[in-house]
Amino acid sequence: MRFMLIVKATPESEAGKMPSQELLTAMGKFNEELVNAGVLLAGEGLHPSSRGVRVRFSGKNRTVIDGPFAETKELIAGFWLVQVKSLEEAIEWVKRCPNPMESESDIEIRQVFEMDDFGAELTPELREQEQRTMAKAAALQRQH
Repeated sequence: MRFMLIVKATPESEAGKMPSQELLTAMGKFNEELVNAGVLLAGEGLHPSSRGVRVRFSGKNRTVIDGPFAETKELIAGFWLVQVKSLEEAIEWVKRCPNPMESESDIEIRQVFEMDDFGAELTPELREQEQRTMAKAAALQRQH
C-alpha cells in the first residue's frame, strides 16, 4: 500500500522561513531510516504558495490564479510517498518523524489509489494504457 504523508503548511513555512540546521539534520536522519527500511518512494519540501499558482477548471474554461492562497492550514509544505503494509505502519512512521516545523504542525496521511481500486471501470485496455504510460515515464526519468 502506498501512502502520502502530507506536511501541512504553517505561517512560518508560508513566509518562506527555512528550517534550522538542527531540523535539517533530524529530517535527514529520519529520511535515512525510511530509505534503510525500504519504504521511501519520494519526499520533498515545497516552496510557499506565494510562488505557486492554481488552475481552476470550469467546464472547458481554465483560469490561472496566482498565490499566495488563504487558509494556510489547508496548504501543503512538503510530503513523503511511502510504501508500507498498512495505515497502521504509516502512522507508526509518522509518529517517529521529527516535528517538521518549529511550531505546532500536522502531517496528514492519505492512501494512494492503486489500479485495482477502480474496479470494473478500469477496463483491461485502460489498465494496459496506464501501465505503458507509467513505464515510459519511468524510462524517461532514468534518462534525465
